[in-house]
Amino acid sequence: MAAKTIAQKLEQLYKLQTIDTRLDQLRAVRGELPMEVADLEDEIAGLQTRFDNINSDIEQCNSDIATKKNSILDFQKLIEKYESQLENIKNNREFEALEKEKEIAGLEIMAAEKAIRDTTKQKEMKQELIDATQEKMDVKGKDLEFKKNELIEIEKESAEEKVKLEKDRDKALTKVEE
Repeated sequence: MAAKTIAQKLEQLYKLQTIDTRLDQLRAVRGELPMEVADLEDEIAGLQTRFDNINSDIEQCNSDIATKKNSILDFQKLIEKYESQLENIKNNREFEALEKEKEIAGLEIMAAEKAIRDTTKQKEMKQELIDATQEKMDVKGKDLEFKKNELIEIEKESAEEKVKLEKDRDKALTKVEE
């Protein structure tokens, strides 16, 4: 094979550089879109995690409320039991003890009712958070879908040219000396 002249070597190098420049232009058309898509996907995943955590908190609130309602029923049954025992008391000391037990059960009921109110307020605040998070997820999801479609469209438009340029580049690369 004959030695290549400097002009031929420069011509081959110029051809390779032209191909690389066009490939760079195709990548530039995509711009920041791939990173924006990845960022939106990460953000949506974070929002989904937050949504799931808040949902589990709401489930815990519901469980706490149910537990407190059951304890109220238990204390009401105790009060009824104490009232029925009041009919069979034999002395003042028994009367005072039963009245004290009724009073304690009544205080426990009041405490459970307060806990239910507090937990209900927490649950309502968490529900508002969940609604806001869902709204953010919906907005981000629409934005993600739009950007993904835009990226797919850009990649479709340049796919054939990119494949051809990469083949041409591989050929040109074999003709250029290291």
